[in-house]
Amino acid sequence: MFKKAFVSLLATLFMAGVMATLTGCNTVEGAGKDIEKGGAAIKNEANEKK
Repeated sequence: MFKKAFVSLLATLFMAGVMATLTGCNTVEGAGKDIEKGGAAIKNEANEKK
């Protein structure tokens, strides 16, 4: 009984970890795109002020 509950708990934690990782990848990708756009805007502004 204890072994079955332990295996079930491990499987649940594993799936939660996988889902958190996949969600994190999307978040990091979106943040990277936003930072890249911000850098491009700063670069363009700096070129205009030369």
